[in-house]
Amino acid sequence: MFETDARGILLDIEGTTSSISFVYDSMFPFVREHVASFVLGHWNEDSVQAAVGLLAVDLGFNSTDAWFKDCDSDSAKQDLVVSGIIGLMDADVKATGLKQIQGVIWKEGFQSGELVAHLYDDVADSIQGWNELDKDVRIYSSGSVQAQRLFFGHTVAGDLLGMFKGHYDTTTGAKQDSGSYQKIAMSYGLEPREILFVSDVVGELVAAKAAGLQGVLSIRPGNKPAEPGHGFAEITSFREIRCVS
Repeated sequence: MFETDARGILLDIEGTTSSISFVYDSMFPFVREHVASFVLGHWNEDSVQAAVGLLAVDLGFNSTDAWFKDCDSDSAKQDLVVSGIIGLMDADVKATGLKQIQGVIWKEGFQSGELVAHLYDDVADSIQGWNELDKDVRIYSSGSVQAQRLFFGHTVAGDLLGMFKGHYDTTTGAKQDSGSYQKIAMSYGLEPREILFVSDVVGELVAAKAAGLQGVLSIRPGNKPAEPGHGFAEITSFREIRCVS
């Protein structure tokens, strides 16, 4: 049992609220399967063009004009965008533009019912319990805020969005940068020590601790084993978190 006096609880997604396998075996393959048809069918939409602009930066270009300088048609541009998305996914890059385009593709999947977000059995009830204790529960994930909202709005336990008071992604900062957690604490309006961060990644917990947050390591089936001596308490279920005030 892990006891905490935290007033705010900040949660990771992959390996913490949901299995890593759902993201890698369901969500990412959905993007690969649908990306070409999606880019073709939605090319002129503002949300797609905004994501394309971010993708250009992700890939090291100053602008879309620089990225598309050798393209003589929209078709050529679309092919370049699709290959850029697949390349970033193959490299497992946590890039803002990639996350934005994945988010708009996942939107169709969740809204159609083709995608339903996995949650560990203890997650929904635990978050509900924290809400009843007046804890401020929020999400910090490398996935875009849009994708987070889609995810928690379409889970196996139903729509959980009303249980969260905030969402953060890589636009706040990198998850292994202590400055990101300082920004999040300011957004909460709490002292850093009043926030508990739950993650399956020791490096993220180290960064959060450096910013003054409490931290606990999520041990879930399929997670990468943590190196011994990391110094953080470990839980296998949210039910092991006991709020003492």
